[in-house]
Amino acid sequence: MTRQDMPPERRPWGSLEADVLAMLRAAGEPLTPAQVQAGLDGAAAYNTVQTVLTRLQEKALTQRGPNPHGGRGHVYWATHDTATAVAQQMRELLDGPGDRRAVLREFTAELDPADAEVLRALLGQVRGDPA
Repeated sequence: MTRQDMPPERRPWGSLEADVLAMLRAAGEPLTPAQVQAGLDGAAAYNTVQTVLTRLQEKALTQRGPNPHGGRGHVYWATHDTATAVAQQMRELLDGPGDRRAVLREFTAELDPADAEVLRALLGQVRGDPA
């Protein structure tokens, strides 16, 4: 079987959503689905990009509005920067089922010493301890 006969490699699960979000965050302005598709260098079909944008909107990771240049289409933008979005996901996971203390223990057990020091300092600020 030649390389041409092989099916295309599949993207890792969630990577297209991550790429689209990264592009929206970096753009500095709302983008149309066509602009997002072009930014992906043709790695996804227009309909696929539109579906991803719709799903990201359903997850409240993006918002959409009318295209300011007219037409029937919409423009999309990220609702939060990366740090805010990741922190929100972490809170949602902690609020889910399971032992919250165990999750935090496992998370902190794997922290790099420098990250652990940053976390200690941030926790001190929350408690009002001197920096």
